[in-house]
Amino acid sequence: MRIGVLALQGGVIEHINHLKALNCEAVEIRKVEELDNLDGLILPGGESTTIGKLLIKTGIFDKLREKISDGFPVWGTCAGMILLAKSIENDEARHLQTMDITVKRNAYGSQIDSFITEEIIEEICADPIPLVFIRAPYIKNVESNVQILCKVNDKIVAAKQENMLATSFHPELTDNLELHRYFVNMCIKK
Repeated sequence: MRIGVLALQGGVIEHINHLKALNCEAVEIRKVEELDNLDGLILPGGESTTIGKLLIKTGIFDKLREKISDGFPVWGTCAGMILLAKSIENDEARHLQTMDITVKRNAYGSQIDSFITEEIIEEICADPIPLVFIRAPYIKNVESNVQILCKVNDKIVAAKQENMLATSFHPELTDNLELHRYFVNMCIKK
């Protein structure tokens, strides 16, 4: 299994380490040609506006959008979720616009408002999973073709639509591998 992590900006190495712990070949993606021969791609947390601009500057944007539309598995965490969203409530920017969700950026406040909680995500695992929120967005609305996987305080923080997974939180900042395992299984089933 060969899974890429977009390595233009943001938290990359933690995702790489989790994938390696699951015996995947983990590849840092910085150039458009590196999208070839992947089984899936993680769009990490970071700064969505910066990552969005770098997707265009590197030439990755069009090919990635096309691959996602053709069923290529992709997982966006935090900023990565914003990149996938068709609509961003409090921002004029639009990025890949492949997932039928509306996202609210920085919905939980600033850096000092970051928090950790635990939730059972039935689709993922029967045990509680630690969820790390850092200047996190959440999903305000989903279309009927989007499966809500998890809510925290009535806010949607994880969702899936066909080949796309989106989480508000950062599983890569915990020792828990369940979400990465779930995404690897999505890549196997493609």
